[in-house]
Amino acid sequence: MAEPRTVLITGASTGIGAATAKRLREMGDRIVLAGRREGPLDELKADLGGGDDVLVKPCDVTEWDQVRELADAAVEAYGGIDVVFANAGFGASRGFLEESPEHWRSMVLTNVLGVAHTIRATLPHMLERGTGHYLITSSVAGRRALPGSLYSATKWAATAIGESLRQELRQMHENDRIKVTLIEPGMVDTPFFDDRPSGVLEADDIAAAVVYAVTQPGRVDVNEILIRPSSQPT
Repeated sequence: MAEPRTVLITGASTGIGAATAKRLREMGDRIVLAGRREGPLDELKADLGGGDDVLVKPCDVTEWDQVRELADAAVEAYGGIDVVFANAGFGASRGFLEESPEHWRSMVLTNVLGVAHTIRATLPHMLERGTGHYLITSSVAGRRALPGSLYSATKWAATAIGESLRQELRQMHENDRIKVTLIEPGMVDTPFFDDRPSGVLEADDIAAAVVYAVTQPGRVDVNEILIRPSSQPT
C-alpha cells in the first residue's frame, strides 16, 4: 500500500473541494480542510470519519496571515504537505452592470490573490522537500472570454498563475519533481449556482480528475485537465 499523502484543500467545505476530500480520504490520505466557515468543515470531517487524519482549519485565503497559519498547521500536524489543491473561489453574474463592486472585490481577491497566497505559503516547504503537487481550480472560462464576465477574467488569471508556477519551478528553481495541474471544469452542479442547471457535471466528476492527476507516476506531469459536460457546446 502506498504511503498516505497529506493533502491541503482550500474551499473544502462544499462542492469540488468536499468531493475531492472524500475521494482522497477513501484512499487513505490525510486531509487538511480549509474554508471560511468552520461549521461545514466540522460536518465534513465527521462525514470523513473524523479522527486525527483529518484537520479542520478555518481560513480566508484573501488574508495572508491566515493562509500562512494554515500551511504551518498542516506541517505541524503531519510533518509535511504532499498535495496542495488551491480550490477556493466563487463567481458572479455576467454583466458589468451586475453585482456590487464589493462582490467583485471579494471575488477577485479570492479567485486570484487567494491562489497566489496559497502558493506562497506552501512553496518554501515544497521546495525544501523537493517534491509535491499543486492543483489549481480554473475553469473553461479561464480558456475563453465570456460576455460580461469578470469571473472569467479571474479564471484566466488562475490559469496563468498555474503555468507561471510550473515555469518558475522548472526554470528558476531547477525542480522537475513538483508537479502543477490546472483543473478546468465546465458547468458543475455545485453551490456556485443559485438555480441548479441540468445536464451538467457532478462535483465527484471533478474529484475523479484530481485523483487521476495525483496518482500518475513521477515521470508524468498532467498540466491541464479540461472537463466539459457532454451537453455543453462551448
